[in-house]
Amino acid sequence: MPAIEQLGAATRTSSLWSPDKVTVIFVLGGPGAGKGTQCAKLVTDYGFKHLSAGDLLREEQDRPGSEFGEMIKEYIREGTIVPMEVTIQLLENAMKAAMDKENKTMFLIDGFPRKLDQAHAFERSVVPSKFTLFFDCPEDVMQERLLERGKTSGRADDNVESIKKRFKTFVETSMPVVDEFESQDKVVKVMATRSPDEVYEDTKKGLKERGIEPITLKFVKTNA
Repeated sequence: MPAIEQLGAATRTSSLWSPDKVTVIFVLGGPGAGKGTQCAKLVTDYGFKHLSAGDLLREEQDRPGSEFGEMIKEYIREGTIVPMEVTIQLLENAMKAAMDKENKTMFLIDGFPRKLDQAHAFERSVVPSKFTLFFDCPEDVMQERLLERGKTSGRADDNVESIKKRFKTFVETSMPVVDEFESQDKVVKVMATRSPDEVYEDTKKGLKERGIEPITLKFVKTNA
């Protein structure tokens, strides 16, 4: 991977793809809000490609020969944000691979953007998003879920100290992203305190209001 200042997010002045050709939905919510669970359901029913910024970073930190591996490990350990150019380049690479190998053009990008400058850089250099799917959940509920997950996940950041840092980071840096997109009518907000199935029903309603329907409905309409 090239130096940070040579990555696409740092050098490109116009978006790589048109939103008419490539659909991106940002998926945001505090740690433990249930983003991954809901994304898995959306992938099955809608045919999205699910890209988790966190998963891509974790994979990169373990990739043999990665220029950024050690740096990413340190940022994740501290609960702070990896330089956006690295994250955006990993997302762009994953999108290109999904387009080439799976013919995908609809993407759920989970856990990104975590800051306003990330949102602006991604939309400027990769593709403008369609909207942000925001799973709203109180801190105490999220902490309980993460501690339970930590018993089996093996993730270094599923512990009380890291969780508190992640909460603080989310409130201070990610909520302004939600607020800005909401002011542009580009947010679908879903309360994420109920069961996963109930949350998913509300999620589907939000997508339908934005003109996005499950694959099965599209198929039926096309062949009616």
